[in-house]
Amino acid sequence: MLMPHPAMLRRLVEEYEALVAHDSDLEAGTGRRDLRAQDLAYTLCVSTGTREVGKALEVARHMLAAAHDPVAAQLKRHVITAGLDEPSAAQGPAVVG
Repeated sequence: MLMPHPAMLRRLVEEYEALVAHDSDLEAGTGRRDLRAQDLAYTLCVSTGTREVGKALEVARHMLAAAHDPVAAQLKRHVITAGLDEPSAAQGPAVVG
């Protein structure tokens, strides 16, 4: 199985968790937000080789804990400071679902 880059995987986990936490604060999410959550769930599942988002998050956390890669931490800082709207090699390839 291909291993996702830790910086990309962490970004996916953080964005998914933030989106789900934000949606739980609201009665009903917008269609766009729901679609983004589905896209993130799909990408997490593909990236971790799982079929359920709960399991994908669990596997992703184990992968990130095992990574201990200082380069991944530097790339994550670069992605955050560069802004997520700008294309960046650190973000990895887009997964179309």
